[in-house]
Amino acid sequence: MTKQKLFVFSCAVALGAVALTNNVAYAAEGPSDPQIVGIVLAADQIDIDYGKIALAKSKNQKVREFAERMVTDHSAVQKSVIGLAEKLGVKAEDSPTSTGLKSGAVDITAKLNSLKGEEFNRFYIDNEVSYHKTVTDAVDAVLIPSAQNAELKSALQGAQPLFLKHLEHARSVQSGSGEAMSH
Repeated sequence: MTKQKLFVFSCAVALGAVALTNNVAYAAEGPSDPQIVGIVLAADQIDIDYGKIALAKSKNQKVREFAERMVTDHSAVQKSVIGLAEKLGVKAEDSPTSTGLKSGAVDITAKLNSLKGEEFNRFYIDNEVSYHKTVTDAVDAVLIPSAQNAELKSALQGAQPLFLKHLEHARSVQSGSGEAMSH
């Protein structure tokens, strides 16, 4: 994946997090470019952390492959986001959304750490599917209209095909639920 595509994917994930934190009024106003960068960096770290938990706890090959992909992509995204932000002259800013993301991640992390076996696998993948579905629904409504930089806006407009592949991957793992998930 190119740095721009990774940044776009990360922005899409961040937008899903905007909706997931129930900051409806804030999301309707739309984050600024510096806030988008801050949200992206927070969302990347959260997805990396969730993926690392899955790698430590799951023995299911499909869950592990998905988690590895999330850790790999989001680790690369962190580097590319910082580079693109520097190129665009945008410094990351905290926002109610990035703060909400971090707060919500505490609860999800605790839940992930409390589960084992099939329950863990199912919760992890269900969480990933709903998160990614929210992103695909929200990217056009909030993030693209909020982006002020033309390069950022253009990159976001090309994000949907890439992001839909991640959603498809998560759904593929989810459809293997039941007894197969406990292996």
